[in-house]
Amino acid sequence: MRIVVIGGAGTIGRRLVPALRSRNHDVVVAGRTSGDVRVDLASHATIEAMYREVGPVDGVVSIAAHGALDEFATLTAEELQENMRAKFFGQADLVLTGQHHAADGASFTLTSGIFADQPWPHVTGGGAISGALHSFTLSAAVELPRGMRINVVSPTMIGDSVDAFAGHFPGMRPVPMDDLVEHYLDCVEGDHTGRVIRAYG
Repeated sequence: MRIVVIGGAGTIGRRLVPALRSRNHDVVVAGRTSGDVRVDLASHATIEAMYREVGPVDGVVSIAAHGALDEFATLTAEELQENMRAKFFGQADLVLTGQHHAADGASFTLTSGIFADQPWPHVTGGGAISGALHSFTLSAAVELPRGMRINVVSPTMIGDSVDAFAGHFPGMRPVPMDDLVEHYLDCVEGDHTGRVIRAYG
């Protein structure tokens, strides 16, 4: 299958892309600053351009964007909207635009996060983004055309984020990278749709 991985040069992508290739998939890496194709999830024009450049694909995996930490006492609606711009609206746009470019039966795999289910200080934006992605996935699974599928993987801390953010989230356990990669592979190669895969157990 021909798979485009947005964020393929990042922490998860550096493990996922070789795993996909080892299973004989043709992988195109897309990113804002590196990869085979350039794309910025905050820009609809670059999403359209990416799909035109790569042609019909059998799978789209998004692991590129993240939400910023915030302070609820000073958080504004404008800041919340900006926080959601790439990770929620950008990933939604990958699907809304991608349905017109991807091959019949193609899969979309998005990435959310634990804060949809686990409230914590300083992550109002992260919780709103991830909760919205879960709801979007459930709805899109019902309406995607031509046998297309969509799922979302929801991890906890991974890789470099463990050292960078562990002090903000005491007691939160990181997800083993091998387990996380298996979840993404299952979304690409399986036949399920409309699932929220909670990779934190």
